[in-house]
Amino acid sequence: MRFTIAREKLQEGLAAVAASIPGKTTLPVLANILIETTERGIRFSGTDLDIHVSHEVQADVERPGGITIPAKKLQELARELPPNPVKIESAGEQKVSLECGRAKFKLNGLPKDDFPQFPAIRFGDGWRVKSADVRKLIKHTTYAVSTEESRPILNGVLWELKPDHMRMVATNGHRLAKMDIAVTGHGAQASDLIVMPKALDQVSKLFPDEEDLEVARGDNHLAFRSPFTTIFTRLIEGPYPNYEQVIPKDNDRFAIADKDALSSALRRMATVASDQTHRIKLSFNAGILRFQVNTPDLGDGQDEIPIRYEGDPMDIGFNGAYLLEILKNIPTPEVRLTFKAPERAATVEPEGWSDPATYLTILMPLRLSD
Repeated sequence: MRFTIAREKLQEGLAAVAASIPGKTTLPVLANILIETTERGIRFSGTDLDIHVSHEVQADVERPGGITIPAKKLQELARELPPNPVKIESAGEQKVSLECGRAKFKLNGLPKDDFPQFPAIRFGDGWRVKSADVRKLIKHTTYAVSTEESRPILNGVLWELKPDHMRMVATNGHRLAKMDIAVTGHGAQASDLIVMPKALDQVSKLFPDEEDLEVARGDNHLAFRSPFTTIFTRLIEGPYPNYEQVIPKDNDRFAIADKDALSSALRRMATVASDQTHRIKLSFNAGILRFQVNTPDLGDGQDEIPIRYEGDPMDIGFNGAYLLEILKNIPTPEVRLTFKAPERAATVEPEGWSDPATYLTILMPLRLSD
């Protein structure tokens, strides 16, 4: 293999696959980046066996071939190269030389045949979706997934693909985020997929809004593809919980608040809230929302902000960290909260949102101390 590549293109290719390479691994080849020639230039690939990312860039190829190179060392080197074309050549299956200006290096690699490959997936049987729609779903839901290993199914994001809409749902059992976007003519049959958040994070980073994506499913894999980038990921298998049954249908109290004012007050209260429960008491009254925290080993605090509130006065406790994260993802200046009772689930939604997408979050309350 021999090719010449612009330094910027080398850095682009390495950056695209960097997040898919594990920091620690017992399989040496997983710490390497696969570099191989294509008809259009050079393809960079990285994998941790759960996700696999490939990205093509332009290069002048003199001799086809491929090799894997230690990712960390190649990235460090690429950052420090002078602004000159980079010549890369493999000598056999385990040596690669690199020249850039007067700088010359040799690195030990591993044969490309050692690099694991994901199963082939037929894109012709898949869906075509707008990257902007997928990225919007990802941004507004993935933060709510569980990070606990006791319920692996909640470590994934449910992606429902229907004939007329797409929906993503994520929950950790204490909070839930759900967004729907209308679609037309996306192709394949309806399907429910449970996708790893780290794969969706790569989708969000590597596919710009203006691109159309091909999405296809294998036996237990999912793939995303644009003209220069492909992402494969393992799917999480199993039935997703029936989230519809936890969505409140009869909340008859509601409050509308300024999102920034509410967030600021919660951050202030969080400084003296418990590091374990993050519990903050919220007291809703006509025109005023009062906050109270009492943590014996830290101290206490009180605050209030003006709101619009309809319903009988009510005290309710929330995990302040969860509520703040929800507010961070509300896309409007004002937020609408609905309630039924202090022990029942509350909803948090954007108020006055003109976007055709629909967005709903749910937050379970915490029991208040007597």
